[in-house]
Amino acid sequence: MAAIVRLSSVCRRGVKPLFYQSSLLVRPLAVPHRHQEQPYMLTARIHASRALNASSGSKAASLHWTAERALSVLLLAMGPMAYFNPCPVMDYSLAAALTLHGHWGIGQVLTDYVHGDSKIKIANASLFLLSTVTFAGLCYFNYNDVGICKAIALLWSK
Repeated sequence: MAAIVRLSSVCRRGVKPLFYQSSLLVRPLAVPHRHQEQPYMLTARIHASRALNASSGSKAASLHWTAERALSVLLLAMGPMAYFNPCPVMDYSLAAALTLHGHWGIGQVLTDYVHGDSKIKIANASLFLLSTVTFAGLCYFNYNDVGICKAIALLWSK
């Protein structure tokens, strides 16, 4: 037999819910199955599957997530530090942190939207190439020009 719940029996006396209709108030919680004695529950089953490249006991994904958040907080702190203390150490630290932040971010986009073994390999190789060229370009700019900190200060001053 199906279990039936009435909203009026759940609510206190005198309280009427919005859009009070009798057809909306009676809902079956379980429906009996013809060939079984136990009722068939109308609930969604959630299946959790592990990632393709991760082992079940690995903490690598959790550590990676923590490192991404730590780098984001570090980048927030590096902004004012770079403005008040522009130096080559800060320039190269910004180059490394910005490149790593971009690499991880684009990597997550690729993980979500690129499917197929060969496409994933090409996308990851392209990402590593882009990250390498970005870091090399920022280091070249720091060494041969004014540096990231002073360049941003010059942009803001005009």
